[in-house]
Amino acid sequence: MNKDGYAFQRKRMVEEQIASRGIRDLRILEVMESIPRHLFMSAEARPWSYSDAPVTIGHGQTISQPYIVALMTELLQLKGDECVLDVGTGSGYQAAVLSRLVPEVHTIEVIPELARDAGATLLRLGYRNIHVHIGDGSCGWPESAPYAGVVVAAAAPSVPPPLLEQLEEGGRLVIPVGSAGFQQLEVWTCTGQEYKREINLPVTFVPLRGEYGWR
Repeated sequence: MNKDGYAFQRKRMVEEQIASRGIRDLRILEVMESIPRHLFMSAEARPWSYSDAPVTIGHGQTISQPYIVALMTELLQLKGDECVLDVGTGSGYQAAVLSRLVPEVHTIEVIPELARDAGATLLRLGYRNIHVHIGDGSCGWPESAPYAGVVVAAAAPSVPPPLLEQLEEGGRLVIPVGSAGFQQLEVWTCTGQEYKREINLPVTFVPLRGEYGWR
């Protein structure tokens, strides 16, 4: 499919799947209309690049449904001058979205092959403010903490304490929490020495692997 065809699909994706469901941050809408989501997928998966569903990327992982990417990004309430952490790099698409909204993004992936592929894709597409790390995302990335926002693209049985501890004052953690088959999307806000929790909506994500995830 030619470039214009994908541009039309991106525009329709934003209008029909994202804006129509209540995402109002114009920056997110513009970013998701501009980023070539299909280039973060294999050639075999590209026909479903802009579909209203998660798509497999191999190794038992998926690239999240576009609306969920937009929602989780909006829930971070980014202003534009923050450092954020993306847990579960996967294809690199979520990190790419974040990188157009803030000056510094750290993303961590437990599966080395996915991390290397995502890093190569991001470099090829010109994303220079994303740092890709291989490691246990449930432990966060303390070397670059604190973060104004942490977004987790895999489900944890409970909220990993290190991710809360790596938030700056007023920072927000967006994470699916629950059983292996059903979770609630939770938003945690750091307020001094305490954390405020809000529940957003039911979701289904792949399991978070690691010390504070599913082993």
